[in-house]
Amino acid sequence: MENAHLRMGLLEYERYTEKIGTRIRVRVSHYIGEDDEAHLLSVFGNDSDVGAITAAVYEQARFRLTFPDGEMQEICLGEGAICSRGSVSIPGRKQSVRHMIALSEELRGMKSLSRTFVLRPEPNEVWTAVVHRFGLPGLPEWAEPMTRILENEKRIVPVDSIGCSAIMITATCEELLGWMEVAVGRAKLSFPDSNGPVRWSNGILADTLRPESESMQKAA
Repeated sequence: MENAHLRMGLLEYERYTEKIGTRIRVRVSHYIGEDDEAHLLSVFGNDSDVGAITAAVYEQARFRLTFPDGEMQEICLGEGAICSRGSVSIPGRKQSVRHMIALSEELRGMKSLSRTFVLRPEPNEVWTAVVHRFGLPGLPEWAEPMTRILENEKRIVPVDSIGCSAIMITATCEELLGWMEVAVGRAKLSFPDSNGPVRWSNGILADTLRPESESMQKAA
């Protein structure tokens, strides 16, 4: 976690009333969004600041987000966003740090099933996400060929992100089934030799969210 602050963003919220103006700043560990539309926001700070940010999310307030490279963007999670709060204990610190994750209605699939967000463009994660989202009759071994199809169809696009390399997949269930049918017919997808349950590996979210440099060190 050396120089972790250099990989984080900064979220600012300003609110003014007739008598007082309030400005709150919290650190952002992870973020996914498209221009001014935020879909995932993970922040931490003291109890009062995180509480105020949480309330502002439900009020559909707008925030100013500063990315690690210094770029700024006005963002909003919009209507239907939900928040989950918790505490993180840090060794050597008496008080816990408050943590909050906010998810947009879009990310939770409540608006449209044609857009799927993935934390990084790894074939296994891309294919697992769309299979479980649509309930597709797919196999884990089809991850790479199906991801290539999505790439060739230009259905995988990067989105704004912090703490990950998020992408958006724009495809419907009918389109995916059609591509699968063509790929099976061309022998690009093969079926198992025997019948049985399809077993998917259980990935660890911490590994997905771990910075690339740390992942490489762990693999070594």
